[in-house]
Amino acid sequence: MTSGHRHAPSSSTALAAVSAAGAVAVGATIWGTCVERFLFTVRAHELALLPAGSPSLTVLHLSDAHMAPWQHRKQQWIADLAERVQPDLVINTGDNLGHENGLTGIRAAFAPLRGVPGLFVHGSNDKVAPSGRNPLLYFRGPSRRVDSAPALDTAAMDAYFTDDLGWTDLDNTAASVTAAGLRVDAFGVDDAHREWDDLEALPPALEQLRRRPLLHRAEPTALTLGVTHAPYRRVLDRYVELGADMIFGGHTHGGQVRIPFSPSALVANCDIPLDQARGLSTWTHDGRTVPLNVSAGLGHSIYAPVRFGCRPEASVLTLRARA
Repeated sequence: MTSGHRHAPSSSTALAAVSAAGAVAVGATIWGTCVERFLFTVRAHELALLPAGSPSLTVLHLSDAHMAPWQHRKQQWIADLAERVQPDLVINTGDNLGHENGLTGIRAAFAPLRGVPGLFVHGSNDKVAPSGRNPLLYFRGPSRRVDSAPALDTAAMDAYFTDDLGWTDLDNTAASVTAAGLRVDAFGVDDAHREWDDLEALPPALEQLRRRPLLHRAEPTALTLGVTHAPYRRVLDRYVELGADMIFGGHTHGGQVRIPFSPSALVANCDIPLDQARGLSTWTHDGRTVPLNVSAGLGHSIYAPVRFGCRPEASVLTLRARA
């Protein structure tokens, strides 16, 4: 009897601890699935990158919408960005589709950006539909290809981007656009996570681009941008070598689930350092350093509808003239 009384407080304490931990876990799950994944936010930065005397250039960086047709709240928030931000240039780093009918939602979300110069590359979820997978496997390293995933209508999406919106496809090539009166050269690759990137195609594409007559008036290039979906180190290093003034990437979802207020993601689904899996940082290679913006993205797989400590986001970068 005495022995039983001795163990009772210990058992009660353990039960209380388990109950508290369970309540925290349930609360975190409810927050991540029912609240935070709808708390869209704008991450804003200013950088002095342009030649002296240049006008400012407002860049809207969109990534990883993973759009499903029923996601009307996300569609409306993205659509409202056109008026709120009034961008001069849109950069889309891929994974736009999250469902076989996701283009319906993309049309609703991006329609107000029609006529704004834009550049885009593909992620794998612009070509094949997402598939369910164990999220714990991401701690082992980048996810593996699923061969059974159904194909998406990439051609229809690309036609909408190029013909309706007026954007330019940068998959394994280079192009020039004029934004805010400035000539912007850019190059990009297809999804490096699937090893669809062709970095060897970029030097001749850039050489050919620079041989063409300058767009409109004979103005020099004000800015050179490197664009990728998945910010693998091999891609970032090559972009620095090729003369990018700034690099844009997505794919990581910022980790999607993070320890609140932690500077590093838990996972990145690629080999970028975990403290660079979200936001503005710099990338140094071979003695040269350039700004790198990795978007945490706007969405999530329909099979993992959660965000915790990592709100869905769009990035707005105001590029100003150097002193």
